[in-house]
Amino acid sequence: MRNFISYKQSLEILEKIVIKTPPIKKMFLTNALGYVIAQDIIADHNSPEFPTSAMDGYAIKAEDIKKEALKIIDKNPAGSVVESVVEHGVCIKTFTGSLMPKGSNTLIPIENVEVHEDKIKIIKEVSAGFAVREIGENYKKGEVLIKKGTIVGFAEIGVLASLNIVQVPVFENPTIAIASTGSEILDLGEEQTNEAQIRSSNHLTIEALCKKAGANTLQMGIVKDDIDSITNLLESSLLKADIVVTTGGVSVGDYDFVQDVIKDKLKAEVLFHGVTIKPGMHILAALKDGKLIIALPGFAYSSTVCAILYILPMIYKLKQANEKLPIVKAKILQDFPRRMPKTIFTACNVEYKEGIYQINFEGKKKGTSAILTNMLENPALLIQDEDSEDIKAGDMVDILLLNQLK
Repeated sequence: MRNFISYKQSLEILEKIVIKTPPIKKMFLTNALGYVIAQDIIADHNSPEFPTSAMDGYAIKAEDIKKEALKIIDKNPAGSVVESVVEHGVCIKTFTGSLMPKGSNTLIPIENVEVHEDKIKIIKEVSAGFAVREIGENYKKGEVLIKKGTIVGFAEIGVLASLNIVQVPVFENPTIAIASTGSEILDLGEEQTNEAQIRSSNHLTIEALCKKAGANTLQMGIVKDDIDSITNLLESSLLKADIVVTTGGVSVGDYDFVQDVIKDKLKAEVLFHGVTIKPGMHILAALKDGKLIIALPGFAYSSTVCAILYILPMIYKLKQANEKLPIVKAKILQDFPRRMPKTIFTACNVEYKEGIYQINFEGKKKGTSAILTNMLENPALLIQDEDSEDIKAGDMVDILLLNQLK
């Protein structure tokens, strides 16, 4: 008799797995997009290093703001250093990004003055220090700008470029091997020869999820339901991948051989087999030579939900990324009774209205765990804990935003 554990217990078991820190490599700045930074990035200078103009105008001393006229003594284009000094009664025409001339501490925008030959008249006053970017306004020398574990995005690339960092130290991404098992399933392009055969999407759906999360993938395709084929699949995949993911063959049927191979042929350490969740209660997780095997159910919806719940967090962990599943609070617009003592994940529609997320179930199909179409359009998963009460319309509930998965 199999011992089922709770969803919370299954996550705690996976969280405790000790994994090796992935190798670090250096990548050219823009090639590092999507990778995880392997060390704190610390500013080696102030930005700006000197007071700088924030707009086009005239650099003056603030004390001269009420003077009848100020003489223009020089121009100060960006990228050059003007030698002239601002004394009382004079100004220097200064452009966006230029260093503020010596002696000046305020910038009068060009639209705030009238120009008469070589003099300006201030027609609209500004406060002292206006439009002057102070030393270290962007960042200060010694400041941690990007923390280790951050995924490189467009903003990180911009900051790294400003620091003149050409080669970025990043962790290597994990490799995930993916296969679907079943003698009844067909791969893409394979011709159907009898009505009992079905088209597999699981291995491709999970590959897409893993790639989006930043993992390298090894697509192992379709494997027939026999001991030798499944053994060869798992043994070869374990040589190449950090995680091996299979779908099908973990239930209690006569042809569910994946569990037998993992337990009896590989002699893997079974972490759990059976979790009180819906969908996906027959999920199996095991360790073999420091590599993780996660065997998912065969139904498309079940395998996809379980891949989101279990595979993605393990990818984040292997990548050393400061990343979590996007779980937020939402207002439910209808009653939703508790149906069974399990943690249940139900596909719903979500939209952001009136400052909050709101969910409903319009158009969502009911039935078996094979309904993957419920994840189309603007989907989320409603999360009901196994010890939760009946949900009433207007309650705030936990949802997992599927279109915000990383």
